[in-house]
Amino acid sequence: MVKTASTMMPLGTRVPDFSLPEPATGGTVSRAEFDDAPALLVMVLSNHCPFVKHIAPALSEFAVEYRNRGVAIVGICANDVEKYPADSPLKMAEEVEHRGYTFPYLFDESQGVVKDLGAACTPDFFLFDGEGRLAYRGQFDGSRPSLDTPVTGEDLRAACDAVLAGEEAAADQTPSIGCNIKWKPGNEPDWFG
Repeated sequence: MVKTASTMMPLGTRVPDFSLPEPATGGTVSRAEFDDAPALLVMVLSNHCPFVKHIAPALSEFAVEYRNRGVAIVGICANDVEKYPADSPLKMAEEVEHRGYTFPYLFDESQGVVKDLGAACTPDFFLFDGEGRLAYRGQFDGSRPSLDTPVTGEDLRAACDAVLAGEEAAADQTPSIGCNIKWKPGNEPDWFG
């Protein structure tokens, strides 16, 4: 496990277009499906990452709560499944069942969407407003697997609450920390270490 921080893409960046398979249903989910949502939360996740496992129960509850409030939510896994078979589409479908995820959990085999997001770690969170502009990028909250801090989702909650109220999220945003994205050989972004 390599502890990696978010790249903190500039606020105001437009949401990248995507159309990705959803292993749990066998369908495809596109960004355009969320054009009418007041906010779109894109989460870069992994099945095997200890940082994701640490927040997964609270994340599942968060997703139910905020989807009910109108936030469109998708998760994306883009890890190299040749080297990390625990993140394969089959295992992703099992993870949806195991965690009770109510949001589409999509597979980015080309790793193109996560590159467009500037994603660096799992988990990595990107909240876009109703105009498709990045309003928040950073951590779920300050908890970590190694800390005795409760998992609350307070940072992401505050950002979602602000966007839903038509306000700007706080400008002081803390990068997410997690496992580095497992890039395919030769597919690493320029900024990757």
